[in-house]
Amino acid sequence: MRSLYLSVEKWTTALSMLVACLMLTVAACLGILQIFTRFVLEMPLEWTEVIIRFSLIWMVFMGIPMAFRQGSMVSVDVLYRWSGPRMKKFLDTAVAVAALTLVCIIIWWGWDYANRGKVQSMIGLEDVSMFWAYMALPVGACFSVISIIGNWLDPQRLELETAQ
Repeated sequence: MRSLYLSVEKWTTALSMLVACLMLTVAACLGILQIFTRFVLEMPLEWTEVIIRFSLIWMVFMGIPMAFRQGSMVSVDVLYRWSGPRMKKFLDTAVAVAALTLVCIIIWWGWDYANRGKVQSMIGLEDVSMFWAYMALPVGACFSVISIIGNWLDPQRLELETAQ
């Protein structure tokens, strides 16, 4: 069961990272387009800034699961290094519970916020509801839940291995 969960978690974390990379690519390409149209053509596109802003938000929330999976989000480095195996497991559990609590709050309020944003439209893209921009919070948080549990089951401390 554990290996099945970890294989599903590996796939979902890779998917979230792929989406994060795509959102960064969208933001970079639209930023170049915005510079070109504003300064070369002197005819700026007003919708590019809005999409850049929201693609960066999606990038962050979809990139967070990878940081959780690698154990890079919340760490107690000094205490962890000085602890024995039982204390390390306790610290792993405490950090996982704290992170899951925060992420569940983000899911709850992010969903509420997205639903409230259904009646709003994006400035520059009046036909698109703000719901889609705000959905980055609960979607990214749902992927984060999977990664947090995956890191608790199979801890990876990549930041501790490279720390000085």
